[in-house]
Amino acid sequence: MAIGKRTKAIREGVDREKAYSIAEAVKLVKERAKAKFDETIEIAMNLGVDPKHADQMVRGVCNLPNGSGRTVRVGVFARGAKAEEAKAAGADVIGAEDLFEVVNGGKVDFDRCIATPDMMPLVGRLGKVLGPRGIMPNPKVGTVTMDVTGAVKAAKGGAVEFRVEKAGIIQAGVGKASFTEAKLVENIKAFADAVQKAKPAGAKGHYINRVSVSSTMGPGVKVDIPSLFGTQA
Repeated sequence: MAIGKRTKAIREGVDREKAYSIAEAVKLVKERAKAKFDETIEIAMNLGVDPKHADQMVRGVCNLPNGSGRTVRVGVFARGAKAEEAKAAGADVIGAEDLFEVVNGGKVDFDRCIATPDMMPLVGRLGKVLGPRGIMPNPKVGTVTMDVTGAVKAAKGGAVEFRVEKAGIIQAGVGKASFTEAKLVENIKAFADAVQKAKPAGAKGHYINRVSVSSTMGPGVKVDIPSLFGTQA
């Protein structure tokens, strides 16, 4: 299959078989992020788990120390004082039964969804809409909470949720190509640490098998796993 000139050019200088230190990998990825927009820097982690088994599910949230660079629209299901709290914290969409009707009709104007515990009987009925988008509120990742202010500010400030996919892979955006190398390395290490800490009880053998980083339009660069943690994961 023919490779375009642009693709060939950005792949030059990257050994696809070599695992680079995280600092080297980020440098290579940033140098090749040549699109006309600010490309997202992404991480992909291949884990030694089978998420079909409940005791091997990996999910959690990571507060990126330097933010994600994304403008995150936050929706909050809350009533009364908690709805006012969400508004003051900067939530974009707030409501209860009225918001339920809008979302149930298929209109989802937010990237992250937060709910107070008393709203979950209502929000739970939106599983078919919010579930496939990966934004169903969940107490395990801090999106079902009475601390509405903290949850909204975390979402706006760079909190990234992660959940392992069927093939045992976790993918997430961890910054933008415009970030400095140091900030990207710090974000990536924080994300990898969060995934490591979310290791499920049912995981056997090697947990983190392969890691790569890339930009939206760039090639994947393999990462030397010990450089993420200082020790072999």
